[in-house]
Amino acid sequence: MSDELNQTEREILLRAARNAIEKAVLGIFDLDVNKERIPESLNEHGATFVTLTKNGLLRGCIGALNPTKPLIDDVCEHAVAAAMDDFRFPPLGPDEVDQIRIEISRISPPLEINFANIDELLSEIQPGVDGIIIRDGNARATFLPQVWTKIPDKEKFLSYLCKKMGAPADLWKKKKIEVLKYQVEEFSEE
Repeated sequence: MSDELNQTEREILLRAARNAIEKAVLGIFDLDVNKERIPESLNEHGATFVTLTKNGLLRGCIGALNPTKPLIDDVCEHAVAAAMDDFRFPPLGPDEVDQIRIEISRISPPLEINFANIDELLSEIQPGVDGIIIRDGNARATFLPQVWTKIPDKEKFLSYLCKKMGAPADLWKKKKIEVLKYQVEEFSEE
């Protein structure tokens, strides 16, 4: 992404995410942030995914692909959702808050990949750089670029995305589906 956040902006977003999670696990769902005390850049619309890990393992990940609200609000909303609403995990408990690590991925606007065949599609994808979205009708799925560390093969990456979407793994080979790519600016707590 061309307009990366500076270290102060990143720290503010990470602190806001942690504060929102700390409140949420206590049953306080107040996502209001004093916007007068933060840089203007964090009040601009942005899209993020917030990933929580515990002992190096995924503990929650929720986000959006399109900017619909100020960046700081998007981060707080997805931090709480990752902690409390990721269907793969039980809600985070107050005793776990100190054990989680927060990672924020700021999403660039997705761009559709135009391709005539499988080889063209594969040539347009950059492992480790591109996040990928696939769509077939109303069904869709995405993997952040960080997932390439676990699935480095392009064909397997697309097959796992189809399975995540609830479709057969080879759907992308048998049917022309919509494929988009995006990049992220990723930063996390130490």
